[in-house]
Amino acid sequence: MVTRIISAVVAALIGAGILCFAHTAVLPAAVAFLSVLGVFELYRANKLTEYKLMTALACTFTGIYPFLVVYTNVKIIQLFTTAVITGIFAAYLPLHNRMSFEKLSYAVLMPLLLGNSMSSLCRLELLSERHGVAFIVLSLCGAWAADTAAYFTGTFFGRHKLCPEISPKKTVEGFIGGIVFDGLFFVLFNSVYVYFFARDCGVNYFSSFILGMICAALGTVGDLSASLIKRQCGIKDYGKIMPGHGGFMDRFDSVLFVVPFMYAYLSAINIYV
Repeated sequence: MVTRIISAVVAALIGAGILCFAHTAVLPAAVAFLSVLGVFELYRANKLTEYKLMTALACTFTGIYPFLVVYTNVKIIQLFTTAVITGIFAAYLPLHNRMSFEKLSYAVLMPLLLGNSMSSLCRLELLSERHGVAFIVLSLCGAWAADTAAYFTGTFFGRHKLCPEISPKKTVEGFIGGIVFDGLFFVLFNSVYVYFFARDCGVNYFSSFILGMICAALGTVGDLSASLIKRQCGIKDYGKIMPGHGGFMDRFDSVLFVVPFMYAYLSAINIYV
């Protein structure tokens, strides 16, 4: 437990330092690093790293994608994405006798998933020059807060298993507790943020509460999806980069679907009025 706490504190300090320079190239560089790490862990889990060209293309895609989001336009992103997908398929052709099409689908999907999900952190910053950093913090903390609340609620009140074959410790009660808590967390976070940093703004409390609950549910989907991949690949953790936590994917799995949804939601609905 001490190791987990120390790792979390160190990671939080590094994250805070990165957010201090969120308006510079530091943010896309950090997102690129994490994205490459995540896709490499996912490739390694399914024994795809032996295919060097395919792995290089996937890592290149996730490493460059955040910079394209920040500094280019949709047309360039589409062109780059098409080129990389074509490259992965081309790399597969001479491997078709020893690599299944299911693995090819996985090889294509994972960089697209990581590229879109993690780069949405950059999109959140671009969404509002004033509130962009708050959007990023809310997205990340919201995903992890729901996960933590679900764990403790399930520990004390859990009776019914949610998905026992995928994650034996998750319970229906914990899932509901995480959803409710996250709705309240979003309301509290926005209230504190507006009071200290944006006094000329108000908070749409209903929208904040709904957003928090949806993000909690999406975080659970991400968590279970990553756990399912681990089980089917026969591994316990994705890596050891964070002592006590595992790899990048062990810590950021609940973020994968939350962040792009946050960007889509906040693009359409204002929570600060």
